[in-house]
Amino acid sequence: YGPTYWKALFDERAGRTTWPYGSGVWSKKEWVLPTIPDEHIVSMFEGNSNLFWAERFGRESLGMSDLWVKQCGNSHTGSFKDLGMTALVSQVNHIRNIRPGTISAVGCASTGDTSAALSAYCAAADIPSIVFLPADKISLAQLVQPIANGACVLSIDTDFDGCMKLIREVTAETPIYLANSMNSLRLEGQKTAAIEILQQFDWEVPDWVIIPGGNLGNVYAFYKGFQMAKDLGLVTSIPRMVVAQAQNANPLYKAFQNSYQNFEAVKASTTFASAIQIGDPVSIDRAILALKASNGIVEEASEEELMDAAARADLTGMFNCPHTGVALAALTKLRDRGVIGKTDRTVVVSTAHGLKFTQSKVAYHAKEIPGMASTYANPPTPVKDDIGAVMDVLQSKFNI
Repeated sequence: YGPTYWKALFDERAGRTTWPYGSGVWSKKEWVLPTIPDEHIVSMFEGNSNLFWAERFGRESLGMSDLWVKQCGNSHTGSFKDLGMTALVSQVNHIRNIRPGTISAVGCASTGDTSAALSAYCAAADIPSIVFLPADKISLAQLVQPIANGACVLSIDTDFDGCMKLIREVTAETPIYLANSMNSLRLEGQKTAAIEILQQFDWEVPDWVIIPGGNLGNVYAFYKGFQMAKDLGLVTSIPRMVVAQAQNANPLYKAFQNSYQNFEAVKASTTFASAIQIGDPVSIDRAILALKASNGIVEEASEEELMDAAARADLTGMFNCPHTGVALAALTKLRDRGVIGKTDRTVVVSTAHGLKFTQSKVAYHAKEIPGMASTYANPPTPVKDDIGAVMDVLQSKFNI
């Protein structure tokens, strides 16, 4: 089939209720898992997330006219991980149906969002799920999701990289299926976000796509989606990709600084961007391939930079997770250096919903984070139960 056929097919399916094609992933079924029976698909109509025109933030903060935020957090479990998990759990469900007894459960190591997606999709399909989480390193909102969905949650006294090592050992010895992003099924689902961006722009290619980077599977997935659309003739180019890392967990940034001559894992320090607090990413080779193929860039953000960027954008109507703050801080730096132009069509990928990270936002606006000025804090004003006191505050703030 040619590009006209695919464009028409994908456009006709977008947002419909016909099973399973109303899903942003399964509307591209032929490009994801073409042979899986529809009745074995496990979907919550993920994807189809809005592409938000960040007009005010772009204009006032960055002098940009064509800035967009892909709101991947507007999904069933609140993160982009749903896109990959629907593909993986569907395939597991298919295998369990045609070969009963071969897979007893599905397991993952997680910094929060992967566990939420895995547990929800497994619960929908009545498949046992097992989650290895680093103790005391994820938000309460992320922790409660797999618990609520009935997963077996192990809170392990290590970091994500330690959890990853353990789950790989467990799945190598048992009929527990590994669900982390080294599994290519996840990437097959996640690549549809890139195709969806092209579709939302009427098949025009943005100049830049900025992605928060931790385990780095999503970086390659976006590249794969863009490249697949190009290879099949739907577009004639791919965007330049930017990977944004937290300074406290920045092994790819350090490799980029030495032109990828060598890569060394790091011991990730604590970061508010907890989902990308990963020092030894499993998809490092694929990420470097994607960056080289797209003439891409890697940038980093300090804790204050990422929190300020998220808060500054929130003041223009968004509600950003800290990982989106990393991407926005990277964009700010690249604009300041003139790398990204004021009219360049730029897409920032927001990977999770800000409601998963209210603890850090509350601390920021209360100015309770040690060593951080919280420049854009907006704390509530205490006022007595008196109309005069209320009017005094309003007059001082709004000159009324």
